[in-house]
Amino acid sequence: MTDLLHTELSFFERVYQVARKIPAGRVTSYGAIARAIGAGKSARMVGYAMNASHNLPDIPAHRVVNRNGLLTGKHHFQGTSLMQQLLENEGIQVKDNQILDFDKHFWTPEIAR
Repeated sequence: MTDLLHTELSFFERVYQVARKIPAGRVTSYGAIARAIGAGKSARMVGYAMNASHNLPDIPAHRVVNRNGLLTGKHHFQGTSLMQQLLENEGIQVKDNQILDFDKHFWTPEIAR
C-alpha cells in the first residue's frame, strides 16, 4: 500500500510541476500534461490531480481544460463560474463553458526527459 501511495503522490507532483509553469493568459489540456510527464494515456489521472490541487494555492488548476477547450473541471471550483472568472481575469474569453480562440491560448508543456 505504501508503494501505491508513493507512486500516486509522485504522479500528482509531476503534474503539479508542469501546471505551475502554465503562463497567465494561457491554458493547456489534461492530455498535454500527461504527455509531458511521459504518461500519455493518463489524462484522466491528470484531472484527478487537478481536482486534488484546490487546496494548493500555487497550482493554477483553472488553466487546465479538456482537449477541446471546454471547462470540464469547473464543478470542482467554488461557485458555478469561478473557473471562468479566473480565466477571464487573465484575458481569456469563455462562452458556453468553452474557451474562444482556444488554439491562440493553448500552451504546450515541454516533454520531461
